[in-house]
Amino acid sequence: MPDAPADPSLRGLRCAVIGATSGIGRATAKALARAGADVIVHGRRLDAAVRVVQEIEGRGVRVASILADLRSREQGDRLVAHAWKLWDGLDAWIHFAGADVLTGDDADLPFDAKLDLLWEVDVVAAIRLCRDVGRRMVAEGGGSIVTMGWDQAETGMEGDSGEMFGAVKGAVAAFTRSLALSLAPSVRVNAVAPGWIQTAWGETAPREWQDRVLRETPLKRWGRPEDVADVAAFLVGPAAGFLTGQVLRVNGGSVR
Repeated sequence: MPDAPADPSLRGLRCAVIGATSGIGRATAKALARAGADVIVHGRRLDAAVRVVQEIEGRGVRVASILADLRSREQGDRLVAHAWKLWDGLDAWIHFAGADVLTGDDADLPFDAKLDLLWEVDVVAAIRLCRDVGRRMVAEGGGSIVTMGWDQAETGMEGDSGEMFGAVKGAVAAFTRSLALSLAPSVRVNAVAPGWIQTAWGETAPREWQDRVLRETPLKRWGRPEDVADVAAFLVGPAAGFLTGQVLRVNGGSVR
């Protein structure tokens, strides 16, 4: 879909989007840039990171990329240090990186291997990096952190994927609420909890899943990465200045 018109509401905000080379993260990096924010694009692969940087360049904002594999704690620590130093601090840290165990090579891993990967990337890395960034933000007097949950972590979903993602994203949501209390009042911490969003898996989902999405979503459509990105951009901006410790369900109205 075409980009929305530019909106300068986040002009000058220094943002890092962790997991910014595809799907919701990519859409979020672009939404922040449209709103005038400077954006650090994080990813694991150089070609993917360069692509997103090129999509942002020309908007009159600063943009840079940093590569790191979040399965490595050392690389994660270096990512925070590098991102913080690049523009002499950060105003927003949007931590959307997650292991893809539904598509690509990792989709063929056994259950235990998928669970280990999700736990290291989605939970441990999020906790360690957000704590590090949060301490730095407190020392500097303010900032905002946004994490990635899942709407069905609260209600449950059957099957291997539901069990894994429910546990993992439920842990992220619980951590987010606690970190918000730890860092208040100077740093706000919130999460987005997407529902059925048409990312890589949704684009090729079987007919029965397409039908299920429409059945369970009152707005009767798949969500788009941009739907979540717009909420993330709102959460780091001044209009969300009285929101912290919240997990916002971005799911077309589903209450399942």
